[in-house]
Amino acid sequence: MKRSRTRIDAVMDAVRAKIAARTYLPGMRLPSVRAQAKAMQFSISTVVEAYERLAAEGVVCSRPGSGFYVSGPVAPLALAEIGPKLDREIDPLWVSRQSLETDATLLKPGCGWLPASWMYEAGMRRALRAVARADTSVLADYGTPLGLPALRQLLARRMAASDIEAPPEQIMLTESGTQAIDLICRFLLEPGDTVLVDDPCYFNFHALLRAHRVKAVGVPYTSNGPDIAAFGAALQEHAPRLYITNSGIHNPTGAALSSVTAHRLLKLAESSDLVIVEDDIFADFELSPAPRLAAFDGLSRVIHIGSFSKTISASLRCGYIAARADWIDSLTDLKIATSFGGGRLAADVLLKVLTDSGYRKHMEAVRGRLAEVMEKTITRLEAIGITPWLVPRSGMFVWCRLPEGIDAASIARSCLKNGVVLAPGNAFSQSLSAGDFLRFNAAQSTDARVFDVLARALSE
Repeated sequence: MKRSRTRIDAVMDAVRAKIAARTYLPGMRLPSVRAQAKAMQFSISTVVEAYERLAAEGVVCSRPGSGFYVSGPVAPLALAEIGPKLDREIDPLWVSRQSLETDATLLKPGCGWLPASWMYEAGMRRALRAVARADTSVLADYGTPLGLPALRQLLARRMAASDIEAPPEQIMLTESGTQAIDLICRFLLEPGDTVLVDDPCYFNFHALLRAHRVKAVGVPYTSNGPDIAAFGAALQEHAPRLYITNSGIHNPTGAALSSVTAHRLLKLAESSDLVIVEDDIFADFELSPAPRLAAFDGLSRVIHIGSFSKTISASLRCGYIAARADWIDSLTDLKIATSFGGGRLAADVLLKVLTDSGYRKHMEAVRGRLAEVMEKTITRLEAIGITPWLVPRSGMFVWCRLPEGIDAASIARSCLKNGVVLAPGNAFSQSLSAGDFLRFNAAQSTDARVFDVLARALSE
């Protein structure tokens, strides 16, 4: 029979968690027995016994007359232990792992990408054959620090179509959109800084900020962009260093930023030291372009990033950063320090794919296909009592509210047992205020079994 957890175990677990999260570093003094007892509302004798057991395990050491101190080397970073302890079913890292690691037989309406059969396979194959015939340097050498010049020139032209003035020398290629954010965080943040995120927002933003040991503060997201009153209040109260958001199509809500909200947001930011990171990964899914903060701002305080993992291939890892010239110079140094040369091969393949005559037609077909499956997905969801927060104008995501009194995490656990991976709302919410929401990917929701499993879970 499994032994039930005691209060002593609870104290020991709390200390181990803070060591794993590097809140307690080697040589650091633990809170006094009296302070720990008061904080956890346990007796002093319970804490004494817990500390003594940790000392017996070698996790901490006792210094008579001084207290207990952390022993040993720095613990490996455990992201799951940083921040509030969430049920693993709604942890952002858990959602990613379920979508990435589970076998191909599972249905994944909660994942964040198109089915492989929807991607630009024909163009990829043509590009790979062309690159295979290229000079040896393309196949074997490091790339330049900024990245392939021809691709940066193409990206500059693509951004100009959204009124973003970014010359090629102000664009740096990265391994992915995720690496782009990671480099920006390394460049601009110190542990303990505050970063604003939309609430809800893409759950890997939470995981990345957790890894950088900064404080994330959520700003409620509306159908037109962030709540401006709440944004202004957060600026005053927290003095954040960064704000990370999606431009174009918002993840997970499918909403789009309005021009009025964009202007008001930038006006508020003028009186602060805030830097805005605008993630444009869904640009090619838009039927009509939404405003871009970088276009209004001129890359003064806005950093514009993107990649093509959602439209061309998740296996082809290549993203970019567009920013002020002096920032690009420093970011280039960071890129060299952390990954040395750029991904030359990936950049060459991507350039050939984007300049392939079939890519535009491919994306037209994808947008049309998404509009069709989105309508069918919403109809099927509404038939079982799940309603969209809004009907997206474009993209693959629909943000939905469950029937009253239904918990999304419980539904996700139930459906997982029956081969369906869902994305519960609180994985996206910094304030954990989306417990009755799910994000659905319409492109991954074409199998009727998704709705059969959901209907059974809702009726249990």
